[in-house]
Amino acid sequence: MKVTATKSALELIQQLKDTHGENLLFHQSGGCCDGSAPMCYPANEYLVGDGDVLIGKIGGIPFYISETQHEAWKNTDLIIDCISGMGGMFSLDNGTGKRFLTRSEICVPEGTNLN
Repeated sequence: MKVTATKSALELIQQLKDTHGENLLFHQSGGCCDGSAPMCYPANEYLVGDGDVLIGKIGGIPFYISETQHEAWKNTDLIIDCISGMGGMFSLDNGTGKRFLTRSEICVPEGTNLN
């Protein structure tokens, strides 16, 4: 499992860094509503739990996913995109007119026989 970002997502990340500083983090939970979107927070305002897994960085910002979601998506690469719309209620992208969106690509684990 890995996480990458599109050019438009990286541009929004830079905008958020310019506004809120460099010390940010992303969290993708498996919840409903806002919890199903990647959320960006000031790192000092979000407590990463023991059940969260760091899967990489995008735009230099750590990206965490809940352990439950990690297990469900362990063979999926996440692509963080940016589209027009309202961001998650507590996410820093809220109010920018843009929001982060998780797209995915299913990966075949090494050694898997597809025949």
